[in-house]
Amino acid sequence: MEVRGECLIGGFGIRGGGPAFHAVHQASGLDLPETFYSATPADVEEALELASAAFDSYRETSPKYRGAFIDAIASNLMALGDQLLERGSAETGLPLARLESERARTVGQLRLFGREVAAGHFLRISHEPGDEMRRSLVKPDLRVRNVPLGPVAVFGSSNFPLAFSAAGGDTASALAAGCPVVVKAHPAHPGTSELAGRAVQRAALQCGLHPGVYSLLFDAGYETGQALVADRRIRAVGFTGSRRGGLALIDIASKRREPIPVYAEMSSVNPVVVLPDALAKRGDEIAAASVAALTTGAGQFCTNPGLILAIDGPDLRNFIARASERIAEVPPQTMLTKGIHNAYCAALERLSTKSAVTTEAMGPGSPGMNGAAALFSTSALDFLADRELQEETFGPASVVVACLNEIEIHKVLEALEGQLTVAVHISERDIPMARLLVPRLELLAGRLIVNGFGTGVEVSPAMVHGGPFPATSDGRSSSVGTLAVDRFVRPVCYQDFPESLLPKPFLAAPPSGVASPRDTRDGADHPNTFHHHRQ
Repeated sequence: MEVRGECLIGGFGIRGGGPAFHAVHQASGLDLPETFYSATPADVEEALELASAAFDSYRETSPKYRGAFIDAIASNLMALGDQLLERGSAETGLPLARLESERARTVGQLRLFGREVAAGHFLRISHEPGDEMRRSLVKPDLRVRNVPLGPVAVFGSSNFPLAFSAAGGDTASALAAGCPVVVKAHPAHPGTSELAGRAVQRAALQCGLHPGVYSLLFDAGYETGQALVADRRIRAVGFTGSRRGGLALIDIASKRREPIPVYAEMSSVNPVVVLPDALAKRGDEIAAASVAALTTGAGQFCTNPGLILAIDGPDLRNFIARASERIAEVPPQTMLTKGIHNAYCAALERLSTKSAVTTEAMGPGSPGMNGAAALFSTSALDFLADRELQEETFGPASVVVACLNEIEIHKVLEALEGQLTVAVHISERDIPMARLLVPRLELLAGRLIVNGFGTGVEVSPAMVHGGPFPATSDGRSSSVGTLAVDRFVRPVCYQDFPESLLPKPFLAAPPSGVASPRDTRDGADHPNTFHHHRQ
């Protein structure tokens, strides 16, 4: 499939009329040949109008039909073959093996959402029958279900060009909820986004859906994203990126006449607590594993361990020595963008020049866009006195905090902002200490891990990828797993509705075997009468 640099609007590829830009081959720093064109205000308006027009029909598609649509997206992504991986690698510098794994995750989460929506679990239907004989007051007949919010704006992330981008988890969960999606593609990997976006666009065509159910817009700047969040037709936002970017979108959304939720994943240092007996017995093993987790993806995962807490002493010093040896052996890896690389280098410079911080190890450097791994250490007292040490460094750098005792571990944890993950390494003898930590950790993070690390987010109904601010803007939500659908629906109660007026999901289940998106037994489930012609 050819990469054309086109926005995807209304079932068509459209050359935007805004400023032009190029993707960068990250390994070499040279521009890739295709020219991409930013969307104009008119392009944004058309995508939004189409999304609004698509909502009424798309929200009424049956669960099985919608599940088949999402499954078709997964099949179309796989049909792109190596082209998708090679383009993603060129634009991000990520190795092909990593992108192959990410594609498997992306396709897996699409198929999971397809099964979830086909089963109708997301509707959360409940019926409480009325009771006219209740003495105090007649009990009404009550039914409840979830309904979709409306069109959703999704912002592609820089570090997951497939799993959190044009056809990633935010897009999949919004489509599963019954919401049309307008994606603002990340300018760091526009060709990858266009290929994935065309897979979604083709699935909508194959399933006869209104062409406004999905659009993809490019922008070299911020205007398109800001316009999407400010527009009355957008009813929710999915965002993965920096705290600065997330807060800017939250500010826009909160100032609307009708404020809307922005589900923003923004910042996390993912602390790792190594308790004393585990440190004594498995310190070398944990040190090696922590460096491997830290340097995965050049430290550009939202779950890389950026902070390690342990009680000071010979065992911790041995841990630091073993981790430092490993750090020194890690070759530098290409970072995602020039901006990320520059910010990482500046963060290393700040950390290395702090008088209260010791530079324990620095990986070998190299020219270009490569980021060297680094390990620093400080005391709990100095860590608590310097808020800058508690901020995320986006890249393969970690800070070891030496605590005098268990009380200082608790103080450090209490001082931290909300996190996506917290890991605790224990042995059997550490369990009493760990048991006292768990209540604090439940308030701190969305996912708690024992004897492991946050990297490697399983796509599962039981997964939570979220956490208190600033890990996410709404700690009650998850952007991974089937709970992600809940962000884009809301409950509606139907009181004393006669059966003839009830929405279809409350009625008897449809005949078995209605799984094909081309099934025409129910006109609402086969909305292929929609046509849009670009003027």
